[in-house]
Formats: sequence, structure tokens, C-alpha cells
Amino acid sequence: MAEAFKSVNADLGTSANTSIYQCPSSTTAIVILCQVSNVDGTNAADVYVDYYDSSTTTAKALAHTISVPADSAFNPIGGKLVLEAGDQLRAWAGAASDLEIVVSVLEIT
Repeated sequence: MAEAFKSVNADLGTSANTSIYQCPSSTTAIVILCQVSNVDGTNAADVYVDYYDSSTTTAKALAHTISVPADSAFNPIGGKLVLEAGDQLRAWAGAASDLEIVVSVLEIT
């Protein structure tokens, strides 16, 4: 088995169900860190984070309408999250250009 650490980052837009990370085929991924930062200096912004299970084609909320205060951060995953091939971590914001996300994963092939 090969292991590789990966990091992904993105500016969150307002389009629902936007994939931030998708587990590659023939791979299991463990989400180690998922942090959302509000870079707007004055306004709070809502964040939405979902886990999409490709085998059942269903999404379940990890964080839903969580208000992230201006100039602060929120960790929507309190522990580890295991993703199987094709599964996705999805995220979007209530307001454009306010939130940024960083995700660190361990991919096992």
C-alpha cells in the first residue's frame, strides 16, 4: 500500500454541492483537517459542508448554515472522515468571496 498526503484549498462560492475534494479511484482517503476561514473583515458568513457517498448517491450534512464570524475560522470535521473511491467533500458559502477552505487528506492506494 502506498500513502500520500495531499492538501486542497479553495475560495468558497455560493453554488451548492461544489466538490472541494473527490477521492480518486482505487483509493481510500482520510480527511485529517478541514478548516474554513472567513476572510471578510466585517461580516459573518454561513458555511455548508456535505459528505457525498458515491456508492449510495446521497449527501449528508457535516455543517449546515453555520455562521463563521468575520476574521475567524471553523473546523467542520471534529475528527477523521474516511472517504472511499468517488466520495466527495462538498462545501459552499452563503456569501461569495468571504470564505476559504483548506483540506488535508491522507490517500491510501
